Amino acid sequence: MWAFLSTRSAGDLTCGLEYSLVFRGLEEAPVSIPNPFINGHRERCSFLLKPTTGTFLRGYDGSSDLHVGITNTNGLVYNYNRTGINTDGLGWEQCISIQLVQPDMYGLLNQWDTYLEQFSAADTWLPHRYEEHLHNCYTYALTFINSVLSAQNKKPMNKSEFTERFVIPQTRKASKYITVYKEICQNGFYFVDHPDNRGQLTLYKEEL
Repeated sequence: MWAFLSTRSAGDLTCGLEYSLVFRGLEEAPVSIPNPFINGHRERCSFLLKPTTGTFLRGYDGSSDLHVGITNTNGLVYNYNRTGINTDGLGWEQCISIQLVQPDMYGLLNQWDTYLEQFSAADTWLPHRYEEHLHNCYTYALTFINSVLSAQNKKPMNKSEFTERFVIPQTRKASKYITVYKEICQNGFYFVDHPDNRGQLTLYKEEL
């Protein structure tokens, strides 16, 4: 398990942006907010992040535990918890995804599934070795990523570096999306003040 800040998703939100109460109507300025969450089973060779229970848009309170995994080339999610290694074909339909391999890296793509299978079979990932804070799903995923980097003669990353470079930028986008999503679900709209634009504001409006 791994705890983190805040995030959520559903479908793209249609918004009215910089709506002037005097001069413009919402329909004149539609804006679409991209959905930051994807079906992880459609992603190959990726790092996935989701709530341990529930989804980002249903039940996640911003401080609940998160779970991470790595996909093979067929979207099967390898992940580690107190039961050991799991290979999930379902359950990761709404998550944050970070692509680990570029589409033109054919050599690595061809070996990815073998790397992942062999790595996951190591005694290191037996159930009794699991420890919630020091030897967990994030340990598993990052150790695998570093093993691949090492095989490619590249410098490994520690947890802080990987999180800051790759995870936090995505979770920030997700957090903003969730804020808008929950406000629209509750009120039907979402206002944001623009201190630099007097007389203007941003109104996110539910698409009907």
